[in-house]
Amino acid sequence: MERARRWVIKLGSRVVVPAEGRGPDAPFLRGLARQVRTLHDRGHELVIVTSGAIATGLSLLGLTRRPPAIARQQAIAALGQIALMGAYRDAFEREGLPVAQILLTHEDFRHRERFLNARETLKALLELGAVPLINENDTVAFEEIKVGDNDNLAAMVACLWEADLFVLLSDVDGLYTADPRTDPGARLIPAVEDLEAIEAFAAPTQDPGAVGGMRTKLEAARRAASYAIPTVIARGREPDVLVRLARGEHLGTLIRPKAKRLPARKHWIAYALKPRGSIAVDAGAYAAITGEGRSLLPSGVVGVEGDFHRGDAVELTAPDGRAFARGLAAYGAHELQRIQGKRTGEIERVLGYKYRDEVIHRDDLVLLEGEGQRGGANAIVG
Repeated sequence: MERARRWVIKLGSRVVVPAEGRGPDAPFLRGLARQVRTLHDRGHELVIVTSGAIATGLSLLGLTRRPPAIARQQAIAALGQIALMGAYRDAFEREGLPVAQILLTHEDFRHRERFLNARETLKALLELGAVPLINENDTVAFEEIKVGDNDNLAAMVACLWEADLFVLLSDVDGLYTADPRTDPGARLIPAVEDLEAIEAFAAPTQDPGAVGGMRTKLEAARRAASYAIPTVIARGREPDVLVRLARGEHLGTLIRPKAKRLPARKHWIAYALKPRGSIAVDAGAYAAITGEGRSLLPSGVVGVEGDFHRGDAVELTAPDGRAFARGLAAYGAHELQRIQGKRTGEIERVLGYKYRDEVIHRDDLVLLEGEGQRGGANAIVG
């Protein structure tokens, strides 16, 4: 922890806006700014992903729940974002730290050029001594381009920035063996080695003003772990939580990363792209892909769903219907429906042309968590 220089810190809605109708908590933000100043002076580079725009907008309008209409949610986010950034600016100005707003959508991670531009902007802001404040662009995002929750957005930022540490500051102390709100016997889990084994403990949020919960935090931790980034889940309102973590004090739950980083291209396929459809494979293809690291050939395809095109990301489903891998399709859905079950030598006869023998080449394929007979969890087919 003491050696971690680059941090990405995510603040939950109820950390920033703890009470309905009150707006951002100015004293808390001033304390946060003092901690950031301390860590800046020690040579740390901090990027903050902040929730709270919609919660702030709700408080401005005297509402307690998100309206169901998407346009209303986006309007509330637009109102709240201004006030939220103003509260951060006022708090951080006291410490001589300028803040900068960056609004992102899933498209900024999916397109390589936009991804690189976002990284260069972060680098330039930090060189200027500013604190980047990142949020999802809720005012324009729709389902196709939304990340969906700021926990996973923050994890994607941590991977984009190649952070040394990912900190999720929440309204709970960390991960428990049960829901501490309902089970007095729930125990805090200080460290996690195997995410698969403890996912049953996670619960979705019960807060009508927030999105996600502990389940999304574990999804975010999985993204970070696959890029060899450790995650800490801790209570955001714990006094001097960031400074104490930097000193090496054990707070909350530490989720240790995998020893081996998923290669950048595989990570991009697995976590930055949204599947546009799915391909069902037979038992032989499933065994060849998971056990032998083979590519997917048309002979192993038994079903196609979705309207994807060549180069789109798709999920692979096993004979039991379970998604077990993601990859980049070499053929579109309509083409694949015509050649499924065929031998590679028949592709050109059926279609009149052939891009390649493989439906998905093993270099464009990554197994999902817990799959594969070699390489352990999140094994890579390559």
